[in-house]
Amino acid sequence: MAIRNTQKLLGRFNKSINTSAVAITSSSSSSVPDLPEKKSVADSFRTEKKRNEQILDLENGEKLFSSIKTSYLMKSLMNQYLVSYDPIVDIGIWVMKSRLMETMVFKSLILGVVKHTFYDHFCAGENLNEASKTLESLWDVGLKGIMDYGLEDANDNFSCDRNLSEFLKTIESTKFLPPSSVSSACVKITAICPISLLKRVSDLLRWEHKDSSFHLPWKINTFPMLSESSPFYHTLTEPNHLTSIEEHDLEQAHERLLQLSEKCLEMNLPLLVDAEYSSVQPAIDYLTYSSMIKINRHEIPIVYGTIQAYLKDSKERLILATEAAEKMGVKVGYKLVRGAYLSSELQLASSLGCTSPIHNTIQDTHECYNECASIMLEKVANGTGAIVLATHNLNSGRVAAAKAQELGLGKSNPKLQFAQLKGMADGLSFALKNAGFQVSKYLPYGPVDMVIPYLLRRAEENRGMLSTSTIDRELMKNEVLRRFKASIRSPK
Repeated sequence: MAIRNTQKLLGRFNKSINTSAVAITSSSSSSVPDLPEKKSVADSFRTEKKRNEQILDLENGEKLFSSIKTSYLMKSLMNQYLVSYDPIVDIGIWVMKSRLMETMVFKSLILGVVKHTFYDHFCAGENLNEASKTLESLWDVGLKGIMDYGLEDANDNFSCDRNLSEFLKTIESTKFLPPSSVSSACVKITAICPISLLKRVSDLLRWEHKDSSFHLPWKINTFPMLSESSPFYHTLTEPNHLTSIEEHDLEQAHERLLQLSEKCLEMNLPLLVDAEYSSVQPAIDYLTYSSMIKINRHEIPIVYGTIQAYLKDSKERLILATEAAEKMGVKVGYKLVRGAYLSSELQLASSLGCTSPIHNTIQDTHECYNECASIMLEKVANGTGAIVLATHNLNSGRVAAAKAQELGLGKSNPKLQFAQLKGMADGLSFALKNAGFQVSKYLPYGPVDMVIPYLLRRAEENRGMLSTSTIDRELMKNEVLRRFKASIRSPK
């Protein structure tokens, strides 16, 4: 009787999860263009698809999650369902942006709820000690960590210097963690350079690109930051030149990033510079490339830029920058992502009556991502570049793994890394790890109230660009059910 009751309960649990889950999308094949109705071409495609699927085993949940406790799977499953349910996301975003956060009582209550749900799921801890423990737990199951102190949008030099100190502490702390457990550190330029200055510099760089006679006396030689397909609607009129104070502040920003880069070079630890809004991205690339030119003179790059594949100009900018780097004898490193500012980019372009800088369809974004990944894998193979493939898309993971194998890239090659966010695409992470690739989880940490901008973006992405998380949820759900069934059937 007890067994029958338990089985009934299990059936209800399965039905409940299936009802609340978002249907699995066809994203694993979304980046594949329509093919001609020719049998030979279709057969070739099916053969290629099967070969890609064989490289990564994403069917055996028992094997994928063998090192993960059932309690973690269930908590992860619950959190992912919550952030995939639009009304909950809308309410959460509204609350965290509302005036309720200005009232101490409500703020404490809201932060308490966030702390024990979304924060614990996507973040590594409130301080360096907690983040280190999270990283060690990942290392125990065969994954590495990307340490990131979750700061952004500094407003003055004082806060920039304070943030620099925290970033340096993060890098220094890796000495005391298990060897090779940290694959890289991370920095946001908006945390070490005032956001207002980044906007000013970006405006000037955009105007210079449009008018070659427009001279920027402070500008040093770097790689191209803009292409003909880049968005220019942020700068509709000729901007004023930087004041002497602004030029001094820009030089300080250079020095902060260079100090971080030199520390990472000393520690032999790659530094990933995050991409941000298109309104400030030219300035971010300018600072990043300047440090690349000074630091990336050895075989393995230290300073990495970031390419957001959802932008229409991303592939063109990648090609222009890598070609310039090769001519200068500089090793380039990139983190390749799909993009994290979808809503804000669309809203800004729409408000100005301009065409969106983001690809028109998710399929176009997938194709762009895979093409950029292929370009950089070729660079890894010929010794001129390195890549961190940050993706939650199963098809992109399979295609990149197949390309790496085709190029004969060793899976222990330090110039090739895969990465996913903490709390996202665990199935893909373990599939890549089981296939022998080096895989890291992105570990943002910091006080809950300071990391809220990051959490808001995770909530937005999880129901938009990262729709493939439904497959991850399905994998986890099936494994939880399998374990429950196995526990029922096992002899007492």
